[in-house]
Formats: sequence, C-alpha cells, structure tokens
Amino acid sequence: MAVSGFEGFEKRLELHFFGDDPVIGNMGLRLLDFESLEKVLHAVQCTVVSAVGNHYFDSYVLSESSLFVYPTKIIIKTCGTTQLLKSIRPLIQLACTMGLMICSCRYTRGNFIFPKAQPYPHTSFKEEIIFLENNLPNNLYYRKASVLPSKLSSHSWHVFSACDESHILMQNMPDELYTIEVCMTELDRVLAGKFFRRPNDGKNGDSAGMEMTEITGIGDINPDALICDFAFDPCGYSMNSILGDRYSTIHVTPEDGFSYASFECVGSIYDDPNDIVEVLKKAVQVFRPGTVSVSTTYTDHEVWKCVAKAIEPLGMKFRSCTMDEFPATGSVVFQTFTTRRK
Repeated sequence: MAVSGFEGFEKRLELHFFGDDPVIGNMGLRLLDFESLEKVLHAVQCTVVSAVGNHYFDSYVLSESSLFVYPTKIIIKTCGTTQLLKSIRPLIQLACTMGLMICSCRYTRGNFIFPKAQPYPHTSFKEEIIFLENNLPNNLYYRKASVLPSKLSSHSWHVFSACDESHILMQNMPDELYTIEVCMTELDRVLAGKFFRRPNDGKNGDSAGMEMTEITGIGDINPDALICDFAFDPCGYSMNSILGDRYSTIHVTPEDGFSYASFECVGSIYDDPNDIVEVLKKAVQVFRPGTVSVSTTYTDHEVWKCVAKAIEPLGMKFRSCTMDEFPATGSVVFQTFTTRRK
C-alpha cells in the first residue's frame, strides 16, 4: 500500500439559486463568463480540460473531476487535494451579479483514503462544517450535518445541508429528481489497467479518452448520451455524459493500492426502475470493485431499493444500510457492498 497516493474520493457541492428576472431565469448562471468560472476553479485548485453543453446545461470535465452549470443550479465535484469549499463564496457572489440568491446547499463526501494529505478546510468533517457555517448566508438557517456510518470502517458518508424558508415550504412538492453517487475501491487489476495510457501514444487527452470510453464499455452504459471524456497521462480518466437535462459522470484513479472509481447519475421518479438497475449494473461491471458504497438522495421515492437489485447479481454481498433526513435535501440512504470472497 502506498504511503500516500492520489486521493480518488471526491468532495461534492450542490448549490441552488432563485431569482425574479425571467430572462435571467432562463439562462441564469449559464450566462457567467468562462473567465469568472476559471477564477473560482483556480481558488479550488483545478482547471477545465474539456467541455460540452446542450439546451439545458453546461458540463465541464475538470483536471480533478466535474462541474455542471444549470440556469439556477451548480454542481461541482473535485478529488485529490482540491479545496472545494473555497468555491462557495465566489459562486454566491457571481450568482448575485446575475440577480440570483442562494436558497440551498448540499455538501457530500465519502471517507478519504489519505485524510492526512487533505488541506484546510478539508482536514476533518468538523472543520468543513465550521467553514460551511461561516461562509453561507444567514437566510439558509435550516442546517444539518451528519455522518452516515457503515459496517466497513473505511466507508462512511458525510452530508451537510442548508436551506432557506422557501425551500422548506417546497418540501410538500417533492423534487422529481434523485441523485445516486457510487464509490468503488479495490478495482479489478486487469480492468483498472485499461485506464493507463501507453507511453508516447501520440494521442491527446481527448482522443485517448475516447479510446478508453470505447474499450472499457463505458460508452455502453447510456448509449444515447453525449459523452465528453478525457484521459490523463500516465493514467486516470474522467467523463461527463449528458442527455436532456440529466448528466452522469465517471472518474477513475486506477493505481494499484489505492484504486478508485466513482459513478454518479441523476434520475427521475418517473423513470422505469429497471432502467436505473441496468445502468448501475453496467457501471459497476466496468470496474468489478472489491467494495462499493452507494448514496441515494431523493425526496419522495424509494429508488434506493433498486440499488441492491443492481449490485448483488454481480457477486457482491450487501453489508449495511443507513438512512437520514435532511432539510431541503430529503432522504439520504447509504448502502455498502463487498465481493463475496471477503
């Protein structure tokens, strides 16, 4: 085991805004100029390596994970030793210039593999909570922080959520979308090997990324989606896929000893449950991990019950399930699975 390697586990931040101007409301945060976004990313310590957008939102592959910009919502997910929470204040200020005010915030992450390598404010969950408390405006006064444990000491799920009065009132009108975040460790060595580039392969990050998407089966997870992918040198891979107003994203750190892959997707409560089972199955099969943890965030639909249906047939054993309720966010269910050989 390496003393310290690359930190695969991501930190994820989701911010929602509201505004009165219908013109802004249509495009909203998508009107932010690229330089402004780059400045925010610079504070976090990452950069944009590839981008694609459609009628609904813009998607950016970062040097350390992903950024999605909707008219009134931003999702930013970063790995390594990035300082993700440093993006909060500048993003709130930028939104303000567009006539938008923040109405809810959600921060989630798993357990770091190398916690001692994390810089401030990510040195501990306690430190992160203090930073969030100090950097969010007072109107978000419904706040809660919680760690969802599991039977595996190396896997727990950290959640902080905050929202304003209007968001609490909207709880009676459940959000149609749910988010599934999958974290996989101890990847199959042969499959992880596909995310290494050959020395002097003559390709750039985009063309090498396209090749990895093809040979690993990632392109088959959601064949109708538009994929924006990137392969790092000498190893590692990121992709965002977009279809309508939905995204999914994959990030891979394939090095032996601290191998990690994540898959995240958004679904609607109106989707066929069998579709999400198939998508999860395909995503986990790409890596055949030793351990899988899955966090499902939803307001009104027990979509989390689909997770075991997808993962257990792959030879994995259900280990634990914890659940908690958060203001504005709704319910978060955290489940873990390990291979039967464990």
